[in-house]
Amino acid sequence: MLYELIAVVRPGSLNEVREIARNTGIQVLRSGGVVRGYTNWGIFRLPSPTTKHQARYTDGHHFIMRFDSAGPVQSAVRRTLSLDPRMIRFSVVKLGDKLEEVKDAGGKVEWKKFNRSLADSI
Repeated sequence: MLYELIAVVRPGSLNEVREIARNTGIQVLRSGGVVRGYTNWGIFRLPSPTTKHQARYTDGHHFIMRFDSAGPVQSAVRRTLSLDPRMIRFSVVKLGDKLEEVKDAGGKVEWKKFNRSLADSI
């Protein structure tokens, strides 16, 4: 099954983001999965201020990891990330489970630019 991890790490050190991404990828690989790719989106403002592990955050470093694995591996990844105090938020989304659905999915997730003409018309 193809999954997409969308993670928000506390801003500050890029090494922390790399370490979390690397550890998550190693966990998938050791469980027999495949990491398709990573995308670093950088630091963005959160939709609303968030309190996590007794700290308040307004910004977060976003990254995305696409990976193929079994269902229990995805649960283990969620459990590991929920215990990491450097994480602010994360979500794992199932993109598909049949070959026809996931065969053309790449590893990189591009940021879609907002259509300015649409914004001007509102």
